[in-house]
Amino acid sequence: MVWWGIIIINVSCASRKVNVDIPLDVNRSFSESGTQEIPDQWWLAFADEQLNLMIESALDSNFNLEVAWQRIKVARAIVDRESSFLLPDLEGSVQGEVSQPQRAFENFQQNRSLQVGLSSAYELDLWGRIRANVQAEKFRAEASQLDYQAASISLSAEIALTWYQVIEANNQLQLIDKQIATNQQVLDLIENRFGTGQVRSVDFLRQKQLIESTREQRTYVASRLETQKHRLAVLLGRSPIPAIEFAVDSLPKLPAMPETGDPMQLIHRRPDVQSAYNVLAAADKELAAAIVNQYPRVSFSLSASTAANDTDLLFRDWAYSLGANLLAPVFYGGELRAEVDRSEAFKKQRLFEYGQTILIAFQEVEDALIQEENQKESIQLIDSQIEIARQTYEQLRIEYFNGISNYLDVLTALDTLQQLRRDALSARLILLQYRIALYRALAGRISTPREVGS
Repeated sequence: MVWWGIIIINVSCASRKVNVDIPLDVNRSFSESGTQEIPDQWWLAFADEQLNLMIESALDSNFNLEVAWQRIKVARAIVDRESSFLLPDLEGSVQGEVSQPQRAFENFQQNRSLQVGLSSAYELDLWGRIRANVQAEKFRAEASQLDYQAASISLSAEIALTWYQVIEANNQLQLIDKQIATNQQVLDLIENRFGTGQVRSVDFLRQKQLIESTREQRTYVASRLETQKHRLAVLLGRSPIPAIEFAVDSLPKLPAMPETGDPMQLIHRRPDVQSAYNVLAAADKELAAAIVNQYPRVSFSLSASTAANDTDLLFRDWAYSLGANLLAPVFYGGELRAEVDRSEAFKKQRLFEYGQTILIAFQEVEDALIQEENQKESIQLIDSQIEIARQTYEQLRIEYFNGISNYLDVLTALDTLQQLRRDALSARLILLQYRIALYRALAGRISTPREVGS
């Protein structure tokens, strides 16, 4: 329930109650919000057809996601196993025996005997112990389903992030190639003036050093581009050998700010938060089972059997047996009490983990919002610096060739300008990363091919 700005999580079991208070003004929304509704497939907001195809493919082919799907099957099988204890067990038996006399007893006939029987056992779930175990496993199965959803969201975010890192690295290469060409033109101009004695040799060497430095930067970016391609291939469930080639364009524009909603909506929307709640509920049911395990148990057994020396007479006569059993724990050396204490402490652990998961969810949304806002301001400042650096370089360049300024000032201005242009690309990638983080923090369930086909 919600009580004056504090979320109170209350879980009770068999007269045992534990509370955890999460300080949050739930009557307020997040610090920023847009009007754009987030689609279930949040990546569609980028209007990037290649990204859409990659994520759709990965949701069907990624191996980590397949592992999470198999965990769901394991959890469902455990539910079926625990549910079977609510029904009677039924076993059938067939026994046959043939005795052949030795030569010394040839007057004796061959003895044959056949016996067929059915037996059944059933525990009366008088206190709900078995039902509590079944419910605990159902909560765990639901948590596994939600973990799969959370893994799907994480995978889609990782693919989007890696895809735009590939694009940014490719754009960096193109920019660096242009800068190398520009630096080479300046070097050629200096070399021509050096031949006429108009510039010093040190100016020529400094410009050449700048070219080599830029080429070194290119090798680093080229390496980063290839490793990101490898990572993207693995995320898509493909081998990085041979390398996959992608049709790379430029970084997209930032989509409109999504509607963040209010914190309570986020609790019900995020699969990882709901998974933590189901894990908590499972622990609560386990505590209930541990408590009633201290109470007496009642079980019944029923058996029927028939025996004969001939198959024609086999089912003529039957013997029946019906029994009831009351088992009450008397002395276990504190084992049952210790199990209750363990289950209660484990439930409290899950309770506080659930509260922490909620707070982290809120933090992720707020972090992404403030980081995006500050990054937008940072990009504006970088663009402003680029314009100032460009004007500075042009002015110093004119002064240098007119013999007024030192070439070291020109070189410094050129290097600063080129670095700022590279920084601008990186800054735009970081802005997209923050938006992806926001979509990831706000995302709800998404439909995958496995779920549609199951």
